[in-house]
Amino acid sequence: MLVVIITVINYVDRGAISYAANPMIEEFGLDKVAWGQVLGYFGYGYMVGALIGGILADRKGPRWVWIWAVSLWSIFEVGMAFAGDIGIALFGGSALVGFAVFRILFGVAEGPTFSTINRTMANWATVRERGFAASLGLLGTPLGAMLAAPIAVFLLTATGSWRWMFIILGVVGLIWLFFWLRYFTDRPENNPRVSPEELAVIRNTDDMLADERSVSTEDEKLPWWAFFKSRTLVLNAIGYFAFQYVNFMILTWTPKYLQDNFGFNLGSLWYLGMIPWIGACFTVLLGGRISDWLRRKTGSLWIARSGFAAGSLLLTTICFCLIPTVDTVWAVLLIMTIGNALNSLPNAVYWIVIIDTAPTRAGTYGGISHFITNIATIVAPTLTGFLVMLHGYNSMFIATAVATAIGMLAMIFVRPGIRTKRAKTETAA
Repeated sequence: MLVVIITVINYVDRGAISYAANPMIEEFGLDKVAWGQVLGYFGYGYMVGALIGGILADRKGPRWVWIWAVSLWSIFEVGMAFAGDIGIALFGGSALVGFAVFRILFGVAEGPTFSTINRTMANWATVRERGFAASLGLLGTPLGAMLAAPIAVFLLTATGSWRWMFIILGVVGLIWLFFWLRYFTDRPENNPRVSPEELAVIRNTDDMLADERSVSTEDEKLPWWAFFKSRTLVLNAIGYFAFQYVNFMILTWTPKYLQDNFGFNLGSLWYLGMIPWIGACFTVLLGGRISDWLRRKTGSLWIARSGFAAGSLLLTTICFCLIPTVDTVWAVLLIMTIGNALNSLPNAVYWIVIIDTAPTRAGTYGGISHFITNIATIVAPTLTGFLVMLHGYNSMFIATAVATAIGMLAMIFVRPGIRTKRAKTETAA
């Protein structure tokens, strides 16, 4: 539950800026391209933070990473209230440079979140419930994105200032950290609230499949670069890129799209901005359960992980291809909600594949995977800004469909539990 809460805070903090788009654009004279760049700067830092965070989670432990990550991202969230003014004062009168500095630093601080969650789940989850445990940790993604709408709109309306919104959100993160430190430990062995019976269940390996058992006892000193020798891990990261593209396109541009294309005001966005995320809050949990069920019923990690993800991405692609064919806001939101729900269905799979394939390096390889994945946090908002400026809003949905189609093709060739061709031969023998 603590992991879910901090993920919600993480996503509310990163999503709130989208609801402050109009006053910020107006105050600093930004156009759609510049605004897309402001949103995209986050991704440059996030990629670096994801990579570093995964390595540190393996070496220092998740608790140490959580302390630094939450502290810093909360401070930089507060700093966003003054970023434009700092840019004008210190960077040649450029508010855009000020936003770039703070958005990049904010991204670095938020980057370790999911690779650290992966290390946490590798430490705490039972073998047979890896799917559900990972999906539970990821529940905060759609839930936080959904709650960003009412929370951001409430703070903007109640305070009358987009600056106060950032300040309050940053302070909330620091308050959460104070309480969280009292309960969380890196491993169940270190937690006095875990009984010996519970620990025995967590550490039981009787339910492992052959592919899982073959990698579970391998040397923990696998080099970081071994990630790139694995077709499975690289293609899995590309599949996850597709998920993140959808995620960030909706998170960063939907509020502005609803205002520009359908004329909604800020007061309407508190509920309209929630709609695309409602289904995803359920499917992110359901997907982990389905993946675990498929694993037990079929005995095939490919069906349970890769095939499941590829099918979901195919349906997601179809949904985003359909959006430009409708012309009412409710039809758009309905199809977007279904597409986002399907996209979130295999969210946990991308992380479970890493644990299935390299459990002793879940943090490091999770960080590398997340680094590749989060190229989408730059590409999605930045490319969308250019596309919208040149071709209108429908183009952003077509670009999203192209991204998910690429992800679908990548996941077809993912083989969980097998890092290299050599390992596959040894497993078969």
